[in-house]
Amino acid sequence: MELLDDKMRVWLESAKFVKSVSGVYVLYNRNKEPIYIGEANNLEERFTKYVDTDFEGNECKQKTQSYQREFVDNPKDHQLRLIEQFKNESGKLPVCNSEIELEAN
Repeated sequence: MELLDDKMRVWLESAKFVKSVSGVYVLYNRNKEPIYIGEANNLEERFTKYVDTDFEGNECKQKTQSYQREFVDNPKDHQLRLIEQFKNESGKLPVCNSEIELEAN
């Protein structure tokens, strides 16, 4: 289930070359299932941090095999719409997103 129009990219091969712009991203496991829908005001900074720290030890996100990203001006709103769309289609949240995290943002 691909959530964005962007092509699917292999995680480590291209994650280091993301532009320094705001956007949303979807992380996928080896079965190409969305496991996390995220947003950032600076995708390059966020992805560099993920690569350098191996997702800060987050075991759920460490299952990432591929990703999609989309450059948008209001990433938080777009992230919430994507999560709502995913929840409506699948009946659940992506496994690495939590209700608590969504309410805090």
